[in-house]
Amino acid sequence: MELVPNTHRLAMMNEYLHKMDGDLRQGDSLSANGMWMKNFDVVLTNPPFGTKKGADTSSGREDLTFPTSNKQLNFLQIIYNSLKHNGKARAAVVVPDNVLFADGKGEEIRRDLMEKCNLHTILRLPTGIFYAQGVQTNVLFFTRGKEDKGNTKDVWIYDMRHQMRSFGKRNPLNEKDFTDFEKLFCVDDRTKRVETWDKEKNPNGRWRKFTIDEILKRPNTSLDISWMSDEEEKVQLSLGEILKGMDEKSREIRDAIEQLNEALKGIDDED
Repeated sequence: MELVPNTHRLAMMNEYLHKMDGDLRQGDSLSANGMWMKNFDVVLTNPPFGTKKGADTSSGREDLTFPTSNKQLNFLQIIYNSLKHNGKARAAVVVPDNVLFADGKGEEIRRDLMEKCNLHTILRLPTGIFYAQGVQTNVLFFTRGKEDKGNTKDVWIYDMRHQMRSFGKRNPLNEKDFTDFEKLFCVDDRTKRVETWDKEKNPNGRWRKFTIDEILKRPNTSLDISWMSDEEEKVQLSLGEILKGMDEKSREIRDAIEQLNEALKGIDDED
């Protein structure tokens, strides 16, 4: 389901060109018009970010257990409630950090997610790869249980955010950056997972397991968990490396200004 008409038309054309025959509708998935989206085997999505008030959940959307004005939290509920109850239906969802630590309804929704689904993995993505430079994001991987209680036993977290190279328009995230995570994920058999973190031997290991009991004891049942030290990031750069970094940043700023000027062409300033 796509809210923006032009984007919906592009998606329909793309579907046609690839000889696909999916049910792709135009509308607001946070409204009652989106209640048809149920019983899915797989959901892969990057819901819209932002602070604009979400759909009016008081009118028509009866399947939200915890209606809230936070649209990212509403999207998350809709996604995990749309999965089949067969123990196999799964989802991978990109969410901003606030979904992991928001209190009130946020905590209730996280608890509901971990009851109904096995939230087995969280991938903490590097800063600045989505939207604005400061936006921090994560990917939640979960499988819907046959029953709606006690499905999450352990949550594995991979920190791809600390001690990473700098990302930007000229230095984008690429497939190679995920090689280590893919190997540790153990897609064929998650029981073979092994932590790279060790309190004594490797306190900066990126791959760490947290039991459901440990998570439930955290303030607000927060899933915004970080343990890696930034000390190794504070390396001494040469003058040449500093100047190169400044030059890359200045080029990115110039490119952004050019794109903005291009977008504003033909638009007269209001008096």
